[in-house]
Amino acid sequence: MGGAVLLLALAGLAPAQSTNWRRVGNSAVDLLLASPATGPVDKVWFSDSGGTLYARTRTGKVFETSDYEVWLPGLNVVEPAMQPSPQVVRTPENGARLVASAFGRVYAMGSHLFRSDDGGRSWANLTAFKTESVIGLGQRSVAISPANQDQIVVANDFGVWRSLDGGLSWAGLNELLPNLRVQRILATPGGTAGTRAEIDTMGAVELPPGGTVWQPVEDNRMASEAARLGLYSERAGVLATAYGRSERTVYLGTADGRILISRDDGASFLPTDTGRASGPVERIFVDPAQPGVALAALGGANAPHVLRTFNSGTFWDALDSNLPNAPAHAVTGERAAGAVYLATDRGVFWAQMDLDNAGTPNVNWISLSDRLPAGAGATDVRLDAAGIQLYAAVEGYGVYATAAPHRLRNLRLVSAADFSTRAAAPGSLLSVIGGRVTSARGGNLDYPVLAAADDASQIQVPFDAVGPNVTLALATGNGDVRLGMQVQPVSPAIFVGLDGTPILQDAETGLLLDARKSAHPGARLLVSATGLGKVTPEWPAGLAAQVDNPPAVAATIRAFVNGAPVPVTRATLAGGFVGIYVIEVQLPAINNSGPAELYITADGVESNRVQFLIEQ
Repeated sequence: MGGAVLLLALAGLAPAQSTNWRRVGNSAVDLLLASPATGPVDKVWFSDSGGTLYARTRTGKVFETSDYEVWLPGLNVVEPAMQPSPQVVRTPENGARLVASAFGRVYAMGSHLFRSDDGGRSWANLTAFKTESVIGLGQRSVAISPANQDQIVVANDFGVWRSLDGGLSWAGLNELLPNLRVQRILATPGGTAGTRAEIDTMGAVELPPGGTVWQPVEDNRMASEAARLGLYSERAGVLATAYGRSERTVYLGTADGRILISRDDGASFLPTDTGRASGPVERIFVDPAQPGVALAALGGANAPHVLRTFNSGTFWDALDSNLPNAPAHAVTGERAAGAVYLATDRGVFWAQMDLDNAGTPNVNWISLSDRLPAGAGATDVRLDAAGIQLYAAVEGYGVYATAAPHRLRNLRLVSAADFSTRAAAPGSLLSVIGGRVTSARGGNLDYPVLAAADDASQIQVPFDAVGPNVTLALATGNGDVRLGMQVQPVSPAIFVGLDGTPILQDAETGLLLDARKSAHPGARLLVSATGLGKVTPEWPAGLAAQVDNPPAVAATIRAFVNGAPVPVTRATLAGGFVGIYVIEVQLPAINNSGPAELYITADGVESNRVQFLIEQ
């Protein structure tokens, strides 16, 4: 088994430092065009020498590139004056805009890009493939290199595109162009799904586990939320801009800073007191366990930009304090930890505060944007399901993620496999998020501490632990902490990375499978898991399993690919590792190519579901 590779993969599951942002994918979407696409670009032009290309996006920002790969913000850039349209015999499309080339050619921009070498008597379509455009529709600007008449660059509704052969072939320049306008983060990685986001002009996209380029995806959340917002607007008699909902409580925000509340699931609404708030309410967060606690983010030029209620809207407290006076677009929080995160035009901020009690809290907002792209605002913030990872949408640049800083102040016990709060099982690996643990004990048993750092520790459940409930006593640098946990005979979980990529290996080569390395029909896969329970012969916790003839799992293990059972050839502790189990599965000789869903069961209890690629 590829031990070193597996160790590196598992190390990637450890939480990062609080502001060590990692980029989630890039800023382009695979729309089955000539190359990945991005958002609308209104104009492109070359420098006088032809050595630098400039692009102005729909937001008015100008970027430049000299290597046609890396884009940098343009500084003190002067756009060339618009040239008069040339006279031609005819245009290839009604409404097409004409651009003259210094080399005697004329270009026409419409749904496609056209070129004429004879004054418009005849036109060649440079972007058509059958009835489609290989670079997308909505051509906005064309630039011809002053050094080479066959180098053409086009800006359109899908980004920037370049041809080096006069338009016979095209390649996109979008993968590193900061022009992906993420409006909302729809979902964080979980199960077989990756990160999902709503993109302006494109709708819902997903970054598959292990992928780098976003993919269009069907997601009915946007349509259902828009329909619900419209319904609430009609019932309340206002033009609503945002809503938040928990149980039967609904908060409804308007463009002028008002917030209404419904306690009958949106059947009727009453006004609340938001004080001097006047900016549009852009997002409302409602605590899922305590609907009386809510937060609101407000845009507009004037404060307040963030409000809190702890009494179902009887009144709202302004929480701006030392926050820069900049429009806020999204807010989220975790009431139990007293943590609030805010996305603003000045970046991402967080604060620790009491969300449950009366009185305006003493708020100290801390910027988390030092390692995010300079000068870029944030449009959304979201915590993952376990409240461990913080995700932020950065204007133009896409999505970033980091370990949520509040977890350093509140210990949390999760599965080391997928950071879920699933029950533990004898032999399970658990992560204690938020601090260094020196010892752990529960049910009169010692829980070995396998690794410890200031922000996370890893422990193993003894093989003779029993449940159903255990109080775990943890010794930390800040004193003793007690956490409750469930223990079941089995609680299977497949290891996944922070982006949802499962820890799967090709049994023959030991190579990890990911977006670039696919499985093949008939191959044997090694699935890394935990929570499979007791083994035979018995094995002590905290000790690496022997490499030769490692202990076998006592539970009955089954595996399923796309819902169909596949043979399990062995299920043992992973030789040379502590608390990791390995299941070897045999793929059928005949499989459809493409994404496949895998899960396992232990004595009938299902694991998380993960996705991998099969290639013929």
